[in-house]
Amino acid sequence: MNNNIKRIGTLVLTGVMIISAAAMVGGCNKQDNNKEKDTIVVGIQQALDGLDPHTVESAGTREVLYNVFEGLIKVESDGTISAALASEYSINDEGTVYTFVIRENVKFHDGSVLTTEDVKYSIERNAGLLSEGGEALDDAFTNIESVNIKEGNKVELVLKTADSEFISYLNEPVIKKDGEKNANEKKGPVGTGPYKVIENVAGDRLELTKFDDYWNPEKAANIKNVTFKVVTASSAMLGMKAGTIDIFPYITEDQANELEAAGFEILDGNTNLVQALYLNHNCDKFKDVSVRKALNYAIDKQEILDMVAGGKGTILGSALFEGFGKYYKDCAGIYQYDADKAKTLLEDALGGEKLTFTVRVPANYEVHMNTALVIQNQLKEIGVDMKIDAIDWSTWLEEVYAGNNYEATVVGIDAKLAPKDMMRRYYSKGSGNLTAYNNPEFDKLYEEAVATTDEAKKQELYHKMQDLLAEEAASVFIQDNVQLVAINKKLTGYTFYPIYVQDMACVKWK
Repeated sequence: MNNNIKRIGTLVLTGVMIISAAAMVGGCNKQDNNKEKDTIVVGIQQALDGLDPHTVESAGTREVLYNVFEGLIKVESDGTISAALASEYSINDEGTVYTFVIRENVKFHDGSVLTTEDVKYSIERNAGLLSEGGEALDDAFTNIESVNIKEGNKVELVLKTADSEFISYLNEPVIKKDGEKNANEKKGPVGTGPYKVIENVAGDRLELTKFDDYWNPEKAANIKNVTFKVVTASSAMLGMKAGTIDIFPYITEDQANELEAAGFEILDGNTNLVQALYLNHNCDKFKDVSVRKALNYAIDKQEILDMVAGGKGTILGSALFEGFGKYYKDCAGIYQYDADKAKTLLEDALGGEKLTFTVRVPANYEVHMNTALVIQNQLKEIGVDMKIDAIDWSTWLEEVYAGNNYEATVVGIDAKLAPKDMMRRYYSKGSGNLTAYNNPEFDKLYEEAVATTDEAKKQELYHKMQDLLAEEAASVFIQDNVQLVAINKKLTGYTFYPIYVQDMACVKWK
């Protein structure tokens, strides 16, 4: 098995940026395809939480819908940003006006042609600008002042305040104007991607087929049909061996070893997630920073990597991962495993009272369940009783993520390839603040970082934010997990990205 973990992702952000169709590099390469069969089946361990790309919450759903929908830009496998539904774009020096030339003759899956009206509608829908007092679907889009159609098939975005990172958000899918009104649980809104939906059987499978009129023949799908099949880990293992499943991502080290021995190829890359023991700051037990620091000292992160993923992964000490390039700061050394120090901190904070809490973990993610089990045993060593509540994914979304009904959780958080998208989860005035963290100093740093167009200053501010989150033990940051993928040896082209996607257009039969 290849033990080299891919380090991918370079954030490209400049004051003025123009990218043309000629700059579309990276990603998968188009080659002649010697077809063995016209269908591949991908095992996924999480039911889709919808088909409307603007309203789904789950990263596991978005990575599947990546094959169906596209945005104005695309993040390539090397982390660069290329033009997609926009043939080119520019950003003014102040970082307040983005202008896009919309690509001509792009077709939706129903045969209609993409227009500037569709682009305007999609952006305004995300920004909550379709009606007076409308609610934004994406918090980042609340900074949009107006969306204007200009001559020359152009769309202009005017921001309320400067934001040189906003380009990374514009891989947000474009759908047809009023497209969500035609959505249903089987097919959803119409996209422009290399695959279109044939059928969605909720909780069971999503069936896609190649879109023959896809606008970019160089990146058209190689294999005609793709089925994303919702499976348990055990049924996926059986399906791989029986030949009914061709690709199975997010497997454990033990599963990888078993499948490799059975003749499958094992690929590895980074998940580009921040896995952590996230602590709810609304919970009285975690309001004392000494308690939070004690948990950080009590958890041996290397042991977690060793036991869960054969030592693979990248240990983290704060809220960004390496894919963020220059904005990432290595804070992993702040808390070295020290059980005695952890016990002392707890004794001083609790006066001898035993710390007991419950961690709620989505049971369908075996890597997070296994991580929680290792943490549970480690915390026993310092006298902490951590109970594990294994829940289904829909319950986690509703009660933990949306409802803040939890004490702690083990999960991985993904983000757009813009550092503010991860840092907003600790910003007290925004949405997506899972832990209810509230620190005026952090808020000030965040606002300054988002507003500045000075790249050196932006980098400095994001480094300070990571230091602050680490010093305050805002969470127990653990790792950017290794992503292990089992694939039929007769397939090639599976590609890792610095964002959460499963790009099936790249895959082909050898």
